[in-house]
Amino acid sequence: MTLMTMIIKMSEGLGKTCAIFFLTLLFSLPLGMIVALLRMSKNRIISNIVRFFISILRGTPLMLQLLAVTYGPYYLFGLSVSRNKLIPVVVAFAINYAAYFAEIYRGGIESIPIGQYEAATVLGYSKFQTFFKIILPQVVKRILPSVTNEVITLVKDTSIAFTVSYQEMFTIGKQIANSQTSFTPFVVAGVFYFIFNAVVDFVMGKFEKRLDYYR
Repeated sequence: MTLMTMIIKMSEGLGKTCAIFFLTLLFSLPLGMIVALLRMSKNRIISNIVRFFISILRGTPLMLQLLAVTYGPYYLFGLSVSRNKLIPVVVAFAINYAAYFAEIYRGGIESIPIGQYEAATVLGYSKFQTFFKIILPQVVKRILPSVTNEVITLVKDTSIAFTVSYQEMFTIGKQIANSQTSFTPFVVAGVFYFIFNAVVDFVMGKFEKRLDYYR
């Protein structure tokens, strides 16, 4: 197999890798905010339950969570394994990353001085207006570097989908490497991931510069 043919085959898997990446962000970013707000709830029962689940998601391997979501329903309830492997992959990834984003959000929200809330109250803002018009924009600015780091990690973590035989880029590269008994497909995959991450880093860097309005 020529190098060009190898690149073409792996580029087909790149589309599925991108699907995991974008769908995970689509669901995990807003879900993370919901989890963060529940984690900060004044109701200690709710707060402790959410904290417990976050600790499980952050304390166990993503690969294990992916296997549990994909095959757990079959072993526990006898349900058939989903033919569309993208669904359990995205569910597992979204839940896992929501836990990490939740803690990033929480750190950002708690870093805002109490005086910001007091000033908003004096100006007649409701709690909803205070959060979305005053607090959230500042939180986004503060947490963006940490979110960028998680997003870059997500690009690399998409390769874990090979454990459930989802035909993303790394899975195809692994299959080619096994059939050709060559390490070259892994090198090609590494180049693909590096370029993907470079693009993500560039885009997120642009966002950071736009929000860095004090410079």
